[in-house]
Amino acid sequence: MNPVLGIILGVVGLVIVAVAAYYVIRFMRGSIKLALPRTAFGPGETIAGRFELLVKKPVEGKRLVVSLIAKEIETYYSGGKRRRRTREVYRDEKVTEDARSYTPGRRATHEFEISAPAGGPSQLPPEVADNAVVQTIFGAAKALGAGRRRLKWRVEARLDARGVDLATSKKVTINLPSSL
Repeated sequence: MNPVLGIILGVVGLVIVAVAAYYVIRFMRGSIKLALPRTAFGPGETIAGRFELLVKKPVEGKRLVVSLIAKEIETYYSGGKRRRRTREVYRDEKVTEDARSYTPGRRATHEFEISAPAGGPSQLPPEVADNAVVQTIFGAAKALGAGRRRLKWRVEARLDARGVDLATSKKVTINLPSSL
């Protein structure tokens, strides 16, 4: 066998083993199940739902949060090739629990409400609307036209913990005005 091919196969094998080990460790620590009665929302609507946290091994949690996250996916052409760039443009977090230790067998259900943004950048939370990067993204997107970018929204429940986090998310649709 060619030595270069052997090295490449070895590296690919190690990456696969590392990814599998991560998911096994995460599964052994516990899980979060997220339930949303609806997945489509208008500007300013309240996204309500619940999530169930199940801890299988002791976990030192830093915080338990629910987030509404938007990622902008921009498609463009460079060097004759179609390329895609993704960046987070919106995040609203609600802390459900602060730092604490979770004991094995702990099962808890948490209800939450988080609001969809009401409209364009002027109606986003101040910490987001005043962010120069976000303003630049909105300005560039407006100049280029809405057809070249799209927003992917999701609701995420995450136990931010030492070591491997427990997390899950669900895709949602937020029908914002095209001026965003």
